[in-house]
Amino acid sequence: MLKITPYLGIIVLIVSIGGIFYPKLGYFLLLVFASLMIIAPFRGRWFCGNLCPRGSFADFWLAPISRKVKIPPIFRSMWIRAPIFVALMGFMVFRILQTQGIVDKVGMVFVTMCILTTSVSILFGIAIAPRAWCSFCPMGTLQRAMGGSKYQLKVNRDLCIDCGKCQKVCPMQLPVNEILEKPDCIKCARCVEACPKEALSF
Repeated sequence: MLKITPYLGIIVLIVSIGGIFYPKLGYFLLLVFASLMIIAPFRGRWFCGNLCPRGSFADFWLAPISRKVKIPPIFRSMWIRAPIFVALMGFMVFRILQTQGIVDKVGMVFVTMCILTTSVSILFGIAIAPRAWCSFCPMGTLQRAMGGSKYQLKVNRDLCIDCGKCQKVCPMQLPVNEILEKPDCIKCARCVEACPKEALSF
């Protein structure tokens, strides 16, 4: 299993801060988008738990200063996630259409999106939990729709002792051993590593 590293989180800062002075850095977001679009149909939100720069930023940079309280269930509701997805994507397209195709201006649109979403993720990451933003992230929602049922976590009921260690380490705060299909599982495998009975696998 690929391990997400703290170094990926630096990319968020480079694009958000450096992009103000060099807008072309915003085009890095296209690489991120292309990567998750290729992976999602086969592994769902695997990108979120293994390659996402903002996920790395949350896990390693926000976690030490986060309150780490329960993520509100409403954050996972499609009644919240769908409008956020439409609003952010609509805003981005609207801004791009206003750039007249000028390279730096288009890049600045991506930088602006990165700054906006990173600001929200920092706010909720500190006030609630590191991965609170990930509960309603537009790209996470898209990956869920594309392949949420793929590459599912499996629980061996004969080995499981309901100790709850898997749920304690889940960054998404999912009820790991209670439901079979977890479309918002980010496939980070922390639960697999935490299980004392090796009852979990992908």
